[in-house]
Parts: sequence; structure tokens; C-alpha cells
Amino acid sequence: MEKTLEFPVLLRLIDERSAAFRTAVASAPSLDVQVPTCPEWTLFDLAQHLGEGRRSWAATVTAGPAAAAKSESKGPAAPREREALLAWLAASTQQLLDTLREAGPDHGCWTWWGDSQSPQTCGAVARHQLQEIAVHTYDAQITLGAPQPLPDEVALDGVDEFLSTCVATTGAWPHEPAAVDYHATEGRSWRLSLAADGARNTRIATPGTMPATAAGEDPDAADASLRGTAGELVLLFYGRIPMDSLKLEGDRRQFDLLIAWDPSE
Repeated sequence: MEKTLEFPVLLRLIDERSAAFRTAVASAPSLDVQVPTCPEWTLFDLAQHLGEGRRSWAATVTAGPAAAAKSESKGPAAPREREALLAWLAASTQQLLDTLREAGPDHGCWTWWGDSQSPQTCGAVARHQLQEIAVHTYDAQITLGAPQPLPDEVALDGVDEFLSTCVATTGAWPHEPAAVDYHATEGRSWRLSLAADGARNTRIATPGTMPATAAGEDPDAADASLRGTAGELVLLFYGRIPMDSLKLEGDRRQFDLLIAWDPSE
């Protein structure tokens, strides 16, 4: 089983994706252009959200596990002038990176994913921050009409991170037990098992890598599956591309039920 990305790698990738975001902002014809994937925001709004969010998470990490909620500390307001905005974004990223590096991956931290499969640690915060920054970098790039695929190592970790952090829960699945699979064309697969005791994410063998049964059928086949690049799977998870962009096999209704499910209800 592949390991999750090491803490220093996560910090490096956060820095790289943040730089790519700033490059997109610097290249935009205007900061007032609408973001197609976040239609309620302009590019300035997106930049403000990204910078304020990193400063807020830096403050949350500093507060430690005793914090009752995410910090609302956002620091100085995002400047409207482009060069000043780029400097403010760079400082926001550096603040987050410095705080995470000082705390270390095993330091406890408040998170909103308390009953998921992800720990409440700074390492898990760094892992999720990478995905937020990567997806918003895609948002900025598509605003310019030049979206780039998510880097492979970001995307592959992103599929597992999303399923473990944002979907896995102890909240009861209100429908018949089911299993749905996600297959990345890069050769990695995951299964989400849905039952009365919640949703659990596990890494599984990719189809075609295990011997077939005598009947040529897999007795553990999922009720439905989606296949695409890891980057496409991540963008689907975050609502950036439609499900029809990927190859679906089995009962599509399982994915519709999963999208509509709110385990807190």
C-alpha cells in the first residue's frame, strides 16, 4: 500500500501550488474577471479567500488542540493593487508554512473532520491545505482560459485525502449497504464502503492487477465505479467538472445518493 505524502513533501507542494496561483493572478488581464468555477467570485475575491484562509489556518495551528473552532484571525486586509496583492499572498503562504513547520506533523490541532479517517494533526491540516490550494490554483488558471492538470503526486494523494477527510464518517448511511470504487488511470484504486456504521475509505487493488476468478467475475465487485485520471477525480470531488467527464460503470444512482447524503442529519 502506498504511503501518504511525507510532511516535507506536503510543505514543498503547498509552496509550489501557491506560486502557481500567484503566477495566474499576475497573468490575468484584470482582477475583476469572474471565476467560472466559482461564479460568485471575481479573481480578486478568490485571491482574498485563499490568502485569508491560509492565515486563518496558521492561527488555528498555533492555537493547538485546545481551540474550540477555526481561528477567525485573518491579518491585514488583501490589498487591491496587484503587486501588493501578490506580496500579500506570498506572505500568507509563508505564514502557513512557517507555522506548520514549527509545529510538526504530529502536533494536535483543531479540525472540522473529527470523526473522519484523517487525524486531527498538523500533518493532516497540511495535507488538506495542499488540496485546497491546488483546486483554487485550477480555478485561477481556468479563469485565464489555460487550466493545467493537477500535478500527479498532488492528485493521487488528493483522491485518498478527500475520501478519508471529507467523506469517511461514522454517520449512518441511510440506504442499503453499498460499495463504490474510484480508479485512477495512473494505477491506483480506492473503495468507499457505505453501511449503517458510516463510510470508510480503503485502498484496493486496481482491476486487472489480480488474477480473475474461475468464472471470470469478481465476487467483491463494487455496485458502481468511476474511472479517470487522479486529477479528474479530485476535480469531480470538488465540483469542478461533471461526472460525465469520467467513465462510470454500474449503478449511477449510488453516486447520486452519495452526493446528496448529509451524515449530520
